[in-house]
Amino acid sequence: MIIIEGQRCFLRVLMEADVTPFTNMVARNMRYWSVYEPLHPPEYYTEKVQLKKIQESIQQMRLNREYSFGIFDIQTKEMVGHISLYSIKRMPFSSAFVGYSMDESHTGRGIVTEALSLVVKFAFNDLCLHRLEAYVSPKNIASVRVLEKAKFNREGLLRSLLYINGKWEDHYLYSYLEDDY
Repeated sequence: MIIIEGQRCFLRVLMEADVTPFTNMVARNMRYWSVYEPLHPPEYYTEKVQLKKIQESIQQMRLNREYSFGIFDIQTKEMVGHISLYSIKRMPFSSAFVGYSMDESHTGRGIVTEALSLVVKFAFNDLCLHRLEAYVSPKNIASVRVLEKAKFNREGLLRSLLYINGKWEDHYLYSYLEDDY
């Protein structure tokens, strides 16, 4: 069990027991999140599918390829978001991608910025990675601010990177290097 504590939130690896609150959060934010990521078919928003995703992330963690955390409010212990390190590659890359989603009702409180900082610390101190990367839509101003507050650097624009809801969308590539940390 991995738990990483901050001042506003704590991160805990998702477990099978989290399936109900996680599924509820995913379903509750379906429209909010679909602005910057694909809208999924209805079955995606069921406990059956989300349980399978949690089980897969646990298996990937055992292989040291992914760490999928729930973001929990430090005071209420409520799950308010999700953040993961994924596509972990060892040498010669020693890198991973970071992705996160915040419950709409908890945005604007600095929680996801702190969660990202906690994941960066974990990636560099515990996993001994060299490079973290994140994609973000140029339209997602809030997420761009989160990355920049967490000291990620914009490296460029990746044209037509992701197919989202019927359209190819550009994304910025951000990185954070071990030397920057």
